[in-house]
Amino acid sequence: MRSYWGDLGDRPHLRGMVRRIARVEAVACGSVHEAAWLERNLLEAAMPRWNRTPGGTESPMYIVVDPRPRTAGLRTSHAARFDGVVGFGPYLGWARTRQAVSGLHRAFPLAYTRERLTGSERDLAARRGVGPSSRERLAAAVIATLDGTNAGAAREALTVARDQAATALSFELAGRIQEELAALDWVTSVQRVTVEGGDDHEVCGWADGFAITFTIRGGRLNGWRQRECDRPAARACDRSAACVCGRSAAVAAGVVTPPGWAEFARRNAELAAALARA
Repeated sequence: MRSYWGDLGDRPHLRGMVRRIARVEAVACGSVHEAAWLERNLLEAAMPRWNRTPGGTESPMYIVVDPRPRTAGLRTSHAARFDGVVGFGPYLGWARTRQAVSGLHRAFPLAYTRERLTGSERDLAARRGVGPSSRERLAAAVIATLDGTNAGAAREALTVARDQAATALSFELAGRIQEELAALDWVTSVQRVTVEGGDDHEVCGWADGFAITFTIRGGRLNGWRQRECDRPAARACDRSAACVCGRSAAVAAGVVTPPGWAEFARRNAELAAALARA
């Protein structure tokens, strides 16, 4: 953001935008991945003419876990079609998602448990000590990594592989594994602002005279409103109640903050209040 007040270089079209800025509002997210998704959602919802690429350049991706005997393995997909398989996502970024899949295969070689392997694949499966009897276990390990039940096992396996490669002076391999670790962190980090098949919500928080209400439509957080709001005018902005400030149309309808969003809303209400004071 600070760069907009510096040398805009080859972006002279932004000078008019900067002259029109009235104030800056900020949202604190739980991860860089979550922040990237929020930025994309806002760009798609507002379609600002200052952005040359509507929605940004990163592609939404999914990870498919296929436990079926004939086609067992991991793959990426641009579409949320999961017939007979287990799907996760969306994730933002084709390259990171592919690297995460590569790391998951390195940690849990599910593809080597399918039927009709090539000769080289059979050799690799034997070297890794896996076969058809390992299919259910490996599929469960990948699923546990991606659903957050046990992401530590994959990270530990990749860390060991990276360190072994570095000890053997295979620094290029160690670098690739390090990139896979970073990609795995990306896909397993906190990310709530874009949920496949999600519901509509109004998420409200209050702090120090300021209320902020986030709008979630179809599982995507794509906007917010903030306003001054005295505590006596608020109705219990806690884990399950609505925040009612003045005559806001949203709160007149009875906004109810889902429990999982209460901390997010409170933290950002505090940030809004701090920025307003500044």
